[in-house]
Amino acid sequence: MKIKNTKAFHRMLYIVGLFSMIIILSACITSTTEKKNQAEEENNESNTVVQDENQNRIIPTTVAVTHILDALNLEAIAVPTTMYDLPERYKGLPEIGNPMSPDMEIVKSLNPTEVFSVTTLEADLKNTFEEVGINASYVNLQSIDNMKAAILEIGKKYDRTAEATKLVSQLEGKISALRMKVELNESPKVLILLGIPGSYLVATENSYIGDLVRMAGGQNVMSGQEPEFLPSNTEFLQQSNPDIILRLAHGIPDQVVEMFNEEFATNDIWKHFDAVKNGRVYDLEEPVFGTTATLAVPQALEELIDIMYP
Repeated sequence: MKIKNTKAFHRMLYIVGLFSMIIILSACITSTTEKKNQAEEENNESNTVVQDENQNRIIPTTVAVTHILDALNLEAIAVPTTMYDLPERYKGLPEIGNPMSPDMEIVKSLNPTEVFSVTTLEADLKNTFEEVGINASYVNLQSIDNMKAAILEIGKKYDRTAEATKLVSQLEGKISALRMKVELNESPKVLILLGIPGSYLVATENSYIGDLVRMAGGQNVMSGQEPEFLPSNTEFLQQSNPDIILRLAHGIPDQVVEMFNEEFATNDIWKHFDAVKNGRVYDLEEPVFGTTATLAVPQALEELIDIMYP
């Protein structure tokens, strides 16, 4: 009887041990399966992010937008043709022509998912883009505030919110520090001329360069006008008698500066401007100064302050 009990006891231990091993093995298998599934999920998520990045085929058509994309750590598949330096990351990319007349055949052949132009060129380019089946986006760089809003919008769309927020914060900090320098200065009256090959216009406070002058503490003699630029009326401009005349050459800078020099030398009316009499006529040079806002705003503002408050 004692022997039977011993055998029964050993049999019971064997059964308990067997069940324990089954439970342990099941747990190991479950754990391994869970880890495998987790790894697969993480791998899938990683692949999704990479695929999403690769699916972004962006073409900036202006220098200003190209620099914004670079600052947001975004890749592009082509760049505008320009005489100015572009970010190193875009070196060797195809060129699509100048911002005012991109080569639509090249743009179309690259199968872009997004083409960025600017609102100042929308009226000229919208139909052309639509004719080749491209729904372009037009970035508003007509003022500094509009540029900051555009940076945040692009950042949100392409998962670059942190980069966009940091960039805008840096710009605001630099601009605020510069504006503090001129708070106590008397506001000079400023006339801004935008020169293009063969002609020139007058910039109002609603243009980017007008916005820049306002931030520098200047008083635009063409205040209260809605358009960004107006035809020149020298008799009216003389009556406004600006303290400073700023000349911005656009398009072909050397040719435009030569045109300005000839205009001021041969048109007798300019000799009666106080700004001319006092030698306060200044040429603003691209790319620091342009017709639309750029990331060079702090540098442009600093140079403008030095001009306006010598």
